[in-house]
Amino acid sequence: MEPAGQPKPTHAATAGTAKHVGGVSLNAADVERDELEVDVLFVGAGSASLSAAIRLADLAKAAGRELSLLVLEKAEEIGHHTLSGAVMDPRAIRELFPDFLELGFPIEAPVQRDWVEVLLPKGKHVALKGPLVPPQFRNHGNYIVSLNRVVGWLKDQAEARGVDVYAGFAAASVLWEGDRVVGVQTRDAGIDKHGNQKPGFQAGMNVRAKVTVFAEGTRGHLAKGVISRLGLDAGRNPQIYETGIKEIWQVRDEVAKELEGAVIHTAGLPLGLSGYGGGWIYGLGQGRISIGHVVGLDHRDPSMDPHALFVQWKQHPALADRLAGGQIVRYGAKTIPGGGYFSMPQLVGHGFVLVGDSAGFVNMSRLKGIHLAMKSGMLAADGILAALTADDTSAEGLMAYPRGFEASWAKEELWSVRNFRQGFAAGMVKGSIDAGLQMITGGRGLVARRSVSADHEHTATLAAYGKGPSKPKFDDKLFFDKLTDVYHSGAVHEEDQPSHLVITDPSICVTRCTEEYGNPCQHFCPAAVYEWPSDAEQKGVRINASNCVHCKTCDIADPYQIIEWTVPEGGGGPRYVDM
Repeated sequence: MEPAGQPKPTHAATAGTAKHVGGVSLNAADVERDELEVDVLFVGAGSASLSAAIRLADLAKAAGRELSLLVLEKAEEIGHHTLSGAVMDPRAIRELFPDFLELGFPIEAPVQRDWVEVLLPKGKHVALKGPLVPPQFRNHGNYIVSLNRVVGWLKDQAEARGVDVYAGFAAASVLWEGDRVVGVQTRDAGIDKHGNQKPGFQAGMNVRAKVTVFAEGTRGHLAKGVISRLGLDAGRNPQIYETGIKEIWQVRDEVAKELEGAVIHTAGLPLGLSGYGGGWIYGLGQGRISIGHVVGLDHRDPSMDPHALFVQWKQHPALADRLAGGQIVRYGAKTIPGGGYFSMPQLVGHGFVLVGDSAGFVNMSRLKGIHLAMKSGMLAADGILAALTADDTSAEGLMAYPRGFEASWAKEELWSVRNFRQGFAAGMVKGSIDAGLQMITGGRGLVARRSVSADHEHTATLAAYGKGPSKPKFDDKLFFDKLTDVYHSGAVHEEDQPSHLVITDPSICVTRCTEEYGNPCQHFCPAAVYEWPSDAEQKGVRINASNCVHCKTCDIADPYQIIEWTVPEGGGGPRYVDM
């Protein structure tokens, strides 16, 4: 694999794309396509989807029913596009598999101790331990895991139950009959960057299903279109997001020994009080640690750069001293839906359900979502079987899923932090005060239901904000630039294909965006996808699509909402082994 600094960039263009409500399809028009019919189709092979498939297979077997269940995953291998911190609350996996440890469920280490470190100027920090650790950061009884390995294990469990799991098949568009979802169309393979069919062209197939489960992860491009088309977010807060940057390191023996089984969360620098976010250090065992930093995309700074903040965080001695003498193993980035209960869309519609990150099942107060994603899949499976049994897969027929959620511990947990993330939109000080009040008022805080604006609406203009912080310096030992980090993500795409990052109105980039915001895409992307060379004013932004790590930051943070993230050919993207 060549380093990710050698892409073949393209300039922003819309040629060869088809615009749909809430999305873009790069598939060819008017070609003959094979069709496949199944009972239930799962789009995405994350923890929510696979838990749903396993639960549904078990329920069907107990009921004496035979169901055809198919999981489609865009990554080349199951788990390659799966990224999390990750500390897992075992509540859901224990429900799905009461003997999960005896069955060989993969864990890196049980949590043995936890604390919070507040990073201060002049290289200082304060450790909060014991009773000083905020309740949401107490992790005894939880497990440090690799989500890549977790979904690989779940995939094996699903296949043992007769579930078909196809990797390398990206879902490109939704199949509709009126307002009913009847399946998806997979991505064509063999289209060149000009939109022409290459000699090895293979048309995507139409996969039709009685029920389609959208489990694409954060800001799924099909789920986004479905929510928009059907107004599933009417009356809800808009979803708000954070971008998390993660690295795995092999560290010195004494550091590994100190941190094995430890869960550390950090506050303070580099953000201070300028925006929502923080970091983590998790001891994985075998001489490895997981480190990462998260920043809210509602930050006002138009030059806000999650990767730069991550590097500045690493440069604090609390991190740098632990990393010294070590070696980076992996890099990755993803967005996290942090809006909570009031930002969750309607979970069902005619012929479909939404689960996991696609539906916002994350507790941002605890920085946890794996157990909630799994529980959402299990609840969805209950609702789907009820709908299939009644031969009614309309929205009404699938309502057992949202009713089950409202009666579940998942609802209880999310309700208890229903105003958490919104409170910080008014600033870190006010948010911290309100978060404290929420803990003693059952999640209410100062306001019964806090509203919030979409992340991109918070971005200030250059004139209003002024010059942002300077970029960090890199040493290629502990602190790496974006291209070097992308190399460690394993990102690979077929380069002779249309860019899967579509700017629907490139003229805005070279006129309004340059003047008003300074082209923030060159800053907020953690993979150096968007580049502004000296000829940008004439030709527009240069898109290095082969660098993309599928985090969706651009689709979320673009102030004009003209960047559409859609799927590349199946198999393209990062390779998050052991992440």
